[in-house]
Amino acid sequence: MNGICRKFSNSIEFLIRSILYLGCFFILFALMGIENRQVRVLSRTSVIMTVMFFMALLFFTGIYGGLDAGRRHRKLIIQGMELSIFFSSVFTYAVFLIMNVNEANGLKFRFRSLGYFILALFLNGIFVWMMTVLASAFHNWVEPPVKALVITGSEEDGNRVKTMVESFRHRFSSAEAIRYDSPDIKGKIKDAGMVFFYDIPQKERAELVNYCYKHTISMSLNPDISDIVEMTAEERMMGDMPFLFHYAGKMTFEQRVIKRLADIGISSLLLILTSPLFLIAFVMIKAGDGGPVFFRQKRATIRGRVFEIIKFRTMKEDSGNYSVSKDDDRITPAGKILRKYRIDELPQLINIIKGEMSLVGPRPEMLENVSEYESEMPEFRYRLRMKAGLTGLAQVMGRYNTSSRDKLILDLLYIERFSIMLDIKLLFQTFLVLFNADNSTEGF
Repeated sequence: MNGICRKFSNSIEFLIRSILYLGCFFILFALMGIENRQVRVLSRTSVIMTVMFFMALLFFTGIYGGLDAGRRHRKLIIQGMELSIFFSSVFTYAVFLIMNVNEANGLKFRFRSLGYFILALFLNGIFVWMMTVLASAFHNWVEPPVKALVITGSEEDGNRVKTMVESFRHRFSSAEAIRYDSPDIKGKIKDAGMVFFYDIPQKERAELVNYCYKHTISMSLNPDISDIVEMTAEERMMGDMPFLFHYAGKMTFEQRVIKRLADIGISSLLLILTSPLFLIAFVMIKAGDGGPVFFRQKRATIRGRVFEIIKFRTMKEDSGNYSVSKDDDRITPAGKILRKYRIDELPQLINIIKGEMSLVGPRPEMLENVSEYESEMPEFRYRLRMKAGLTGLAQVMGRYNTSSRDKLILDLLYIERFSIMLDIKLLFQTFLVLFNADNSTEGF
């Protein structure tokens, strides 16, 4: 039975995804149709709502990821699917409200069937959880965990990557970390089901990658600068010869204008919407130790330009000018709450409106860290090719134990892959940070 299911696993997983998406659609429409005949029968309203639901679902699953069991932690899949269904339902409900502003209803806008809509969101949340658990259980059944081998250049990196791999218990039964120059490395590679390469010299990595490819062994490579160039290159044929074209260009004029207008518009709107949070933060900080509300610090942005970043103060006064770590005793009780939910970052909206930062971009780094990082990683200066951002790839994907090297790689990936669509995607993905607030208290 297992062998048959494994043979048709892609088709079965497609069926599970289809049941999930159609199930959420029918739950929403069935409940909305109780009080609205135009929703439960074939009509212009129901057709337009259907088109909107599936177009929005296609868009948001592209942003948050679909029901890709086995590729991510189940918790992240559930969070992403919950947000995809939520936003798709909200857009569909908005279309429903707009379609009901007509002469038959006195050309008046009002919220209709709001209780049924909220009930649909609740039931869809439960349905998403159930189907995700089912998809994960099926994937784990047909794809049993394999032995992982981690190959690195240092014992410290090996232990860190090994811990990360072991957290994917459904994919890897065990993990072993060794250096790239271990004498029995090829024998260990043959015994592994997946090989991870992390920060090893190019020459040795190329040799080991070729060995894995020769023996059809799955592998995962942590990228370096040359990999980023290849990953962001365009495939082209020159006559009968394949080439990878990497364009060392900058943002176009149109991209700069759109990005700047979006920065001003969205930041201004967010300042208005979050004004109650500004008041709450003010009261919390003043009630805590009575010190200054705002914290200013010099940071580096595009082309090394220095500016003063503005944040809510979350640490004791005169507590030193170095990066914050987990369980840092300099953080005040109020600061722990503000940092946990990223409320301390909100004043940076002022920096964005002033043009010193952007909504999306590389992390604005402390000046004290810039020289240190550049001495360790000369490539660090490349991240100053774009304006620093409030959020970004490193801010969304980064965690407490994410190394400076990996954050640099994430920043460079963003720079090389930049597009307006990527900015939109990262803005929506920032919502996921709130769902994982425990990982969000470390400053960037």
